[in-house]
Amino acid sequence: MKKRIRSSISGLAKVLHSLGFTPNSISVLGLLLAISSATLYVFNSAENCFIALAGALFLLSGLSDAVDGLIADIYGETTRFGGVLDSVSDRYGDAIVLVGIILGGLCDLYWGLAALIGSVMVSYVRARAEVDGVEMESVGLMERAERLVLVFLASIINYYYNGTIYYSIILLALLTNLTVIQRMLHFRRVASTS
Repeated sequence: MKKRIRSSISGLAKVLHSLGFTPNSISVLGLLLAISSATLYVFNSAENCFIALAGALFLLSGLSDAVDGLIADIYGETTRFGGVLDSVSDRYGDAIVLVGIILGGLCDLYWGLAALIGSVMVSYVRARAEVDGVEMESVGLMERAERLVLVFLASIINYYYNGTIYYSIILLALLTNLTVIQRMLHFRRVASTS
C-alpha cells in the first residue's frame, strides 16, 4: 500500500519541486499544517466544522511527510539533517495535534494523555530498535499513517455524529500502546536469534 501511495503522489512531489520546494521546506510546511490543525481542535465550534477542517489539515500534514521523502529520493536531496528534521517535525506535529484535541475538550484528559504517550512511544521504539539493527517498519497496528487516518476519519464523522473524536482517542490510546507491546515483542524475538 505504501508503494502505491508513493507512486500516486510522485506527480505532486515533482510539481512542488518545480515550484522551488525542498524536502526540508516540505517538512516545515507539514509541521505548520499540524499546528494549524491543533489550533482548530482547541477552538472547535459547536457546529463541528472546525473539527472536520482540523482533521483535513492533519491529513495534509501527513501527506507532506510522504512528499518530503519522495522529493529527497527522486532528486537526490537526501541529507542526514533532513532525515532528522523530518522525524522531529513529525513527532512535534503528532504531539501538538493530540494536545490540541485534549485542550479543546474533545476527549477525556487521561485517554488523551494515554494516546499521546502511546503515539510517541510507537515512534521511539522503532527508532531505538533500528539503532540496534532491528527493522520495525510495518510492525504493529498503529504506525503513523494509521494514526493519521483514524484521527482524520473520526474528525470528519464527528461532523455528523458528535462525540466520534472522543471514542477515536480511546481507540488510539489502546492501539498505540498495543503497538508498542507488539514492537517490543518483535524486537525481543529478533534480538534473541541474532
